[in-house]
Amino acid sequence: MRTRKLVLSGLLVSIGVLASHIIVIPINVAKAYPLQHTINVIGAILLGPGYAVANAFLISLLRNILGVGSILAFPGSIFGAMLAGIAYKQFKKTYAAGIGEVIGTGLIGSLAAFPLSKFLLGSETGAFFFIPPFIISSLGGAVLGVLVVKSLKNLKRGVLLK
Repeated sequence: MRTRKLVLSGLLVSIGVLASHIIVIPINVAKAYPLQHTINVIGAILLGPGYAVANAFLISLLRNILGVGSILAFPGSIFGAMLAGIAYKQFKKTYAAGIGEVIGTGLIGSLAAFPLSKFLLGSETGAFFFIPPFIISSLGGAVLGVLVVKSLKNLKRGVLLK
């Protein structure tokens, strides 16, 4: 089972890095990637909170190394992945992971992005500047992630979901 989780994790990280450029929403010094939130929800449901956080970190790290992300990708994805995984683990409902993603990214992640933006990027934004765009991005990605997982469950292929 561990090998299966590692392989799926690797696939999600690869998809997250490669597909993140499909939809990009520029926001001042940041870039919002709704597909990152989709990957967070899928990973949280299929793999659990630990793998979801590791995936979000690796995707953010690789995008930064490749020069296609910003430092704000870290708080913008890690908190959402963590809360999505915890919410799904607690309630065993697909939509709970989506709600956890939006709260984790849209509220906690956006507030955590403020000091990074101010002190590392020199941006003169307010503390609540990132909340609306992060919520919009995470909401769209979370809805897509929930729909993907529900579609997988409807296929009734026990390979990924049991």
